[in-house]
Amino acid sequence: MQVTIAGLDGVPLVQPGDDVAGLIIDALERSRLVPQPKDILVVTQKIVSKAEGRYVDLASLDPSKKAVELAGVTRKDPSLVEAVLSQSTEVIRAKPGVLIVETRHGFVMANAGIDQSNLEMRDGSARILLLPEDPDHSARQIKQRIDARFSSDTGVIVSDSVGRAWRLGTVGLALGAAGVPALLDRRGEADLAGRRLEVTEVGFADAVAAAAVLVMGEAAEGRPAALVRGFEWSAPARPAAALLRPKAEDLFR
Repeated sequence: MQVTIAGLDGVPLVQPGDDVAGLIIDALERSRLVPQPKDILVVTQKIVSKAEGRYVDLASLDPSKKAVELAGVTRKDPSLVEAVLSQSTEVIRAKPGVLIVETRHGFVMANAGIDQSNLEMRDGSARILLLPEDPDHSARQIKQRIDARFSSDTGVIVSDSVGRAWRLGTVGLALGAAGVPALLDRRGEADLAGRRLEVTEVGFADAVAAAAVLVMGEAAEGRPAALVRGFEWSAPARPAAALLRPKAEDLFR
């Protein structure tokens, strides 16, 4: 197996209402990259959220009593905390500098995945960017356009960079997926010694997203998408929602 990851340059700054799939198609064609079956296009959450208009002006928010209390604990802006709570179903941990929540999507993340980096200022206002409303749906929409343009069966992953419990540093994570088996169930297969695998499930979409982020970058690279080629699979497609651990199986909550 040989895997290649080609970062896409030349994607302009995305504005609300922009056609993300169209911008990516243009970048692919300029780079002379033609998606093939089982290629995987990894797209950053940020440009998807921007196109979907997921901006919020912090000045427009009126912090609730709970937001003010949590702001005192976390030493964060009460308006930012209010935005986090609006996107959350449960506060998991709160301490100075840290606010971990479960989002309405089911992700356990710092600050509900709200982003403030690399956002253009508008009229001097402090804006934040929320996660896509439905990342799996966003991935499906992009896939439909890519497949129609190139007559391909290309997988799409909407990725974000997140921290991890017990480990330093951020890695890419799949928030949305279409056309790929986000979670590969290998239970029942035999290992090298002939033993039957009993618990092995592979976070395939997360692994691909983590690899692609190394090429796309985390700061001012301006490379919000990458085409991954070389993986093979026979399992049916599963959305990124399949990667969420049920709360009843979470030993740390």
